[in-house]
Amino acid sequence: MSVLARTEELLSRPWTLSYQEHLDAHGTLPALAPHEVIALAEGAGLRGRGGAGFPLARKLRTAAQGRGRPLVIANGTEGEPAIRKDSTLLMHVPHLVLDGLALAARAVGARESLIAVHSGLVAEAVTQAVAQRPDRVQVHVVPPGYLSGEASALTRSVLGGPALPFVRDVPLAVRGPQGRPVLVQNVETLASLALQARFPGRPPTVLLTVRGRDVQVLEVKIGVTIGAVLDTAGETDVQAVLAGGYAGTWLSAPRALDVPVSHAAGTLAAGLLLVLPHDACGVSAVAQLARYLAGQSAGQCGPCANGLPALAAAWELLAAGDPPAGTVDRIERLAGLIDGRGACGLPDGAAVMARSALEAFADDIVVHRTGPCGRRSAELPR
Repeated sequence: MSVLARTEELLSRPWTLSYQEHLDAHGTLPALAPHEVIALAEGAGLRGRGGAGFPLARKLRTAAQGRGRPLVIANGTEGEPAIRKDSTLLMHVPHLVLDGLALAARAVGARESLIAVHSGLVAEAVTQAVAQRPDRVQVHVVPPGYLSGEASALTRSVLGGPALPFVRDVPLAVRGPQGRPVLVQNVETLASLALQARFPGRPPTVLLTVRGRDVQVLEVKIGVTIGAVLDTAGETDVQAVLAGGYAGTWLSAPRALDVPVSHAAGTLAAGLLLVLPHDACGVSAVAQLARYLAGQSAGQCGPCANGLPALAAAWELLAAGDPPAGTVDRIERLAGLIDGRGACGLPDGAAVMARSALEAFADDIVVHRTGPCGRRSAELPR
């Protein structure tokens, strides 16, 4: 395992490699035909690294077969406040991402491609990298927010609309808002594609943000256990782990340490391992997460506008201690009501997080039924 960056580095100015330094380090990008790019992605088993883990080859093939000229978007928005893997990648090796973007555009026959980021140091690094390259790529700066990086919201923003999700009857790779295929891929996915093009058969790795006593970004092999990752990061005080992101899965220790980091285990998702130490209250951490997710709602559908605030309120009552009778049952019922009914995946993720927390913190919840647990309130980035 390799540590790509630590807290002090994550907060410094960009250290972008020049395009020539990138070529010296990685070599020129092979001139692959469209079908060869798709076969490469399929053979390597590459999946999306933004959360859903959808097979890249399938998306490439779908967009290539669609009607109209495709649009390809590299998603580097990283709207979740706890995650730093994409920003670290873009500030370390942006040209790997841009190489992957070029390959994806070639695979689907796109003449237009762009990279979307939030404003700030990452935007500076990407703009600098794009200016050094011969291929034409637009840099699109999206408004801050958790949902502005959601695929449909990002697509609307790029095309001049509001950065809000929309309900669609077919995938974006089949038909986007203007009727043409839109391929949206996380920047880590594209960087992985560029590495596979240069080094076919290279075992795929993933980037993880590990948050505990420190903030670190690690490159690890898929399938390594959470315990092994935390050992590398030097995290030894582990009560529980939130795996995947704020809309991820809570796992209590010691069970969490033996769980692999993978799509199959449901622990990879957006690439976060958030460590909760023993002196922090897990129920309060869940209440904070639920309230944060409710605050990120676009307010366009019932599960978000009504369900998420109600879920957050129930967790807050539980965190305060001595909640009204039936509060835990209400949490379970609300999670079932919002799951699968939203315009985007935000309510689904909140439901996953809430359900897993009921299991991971079952003993603490028993204590909270009669009063506060006495542990300190967890401090989560927002």
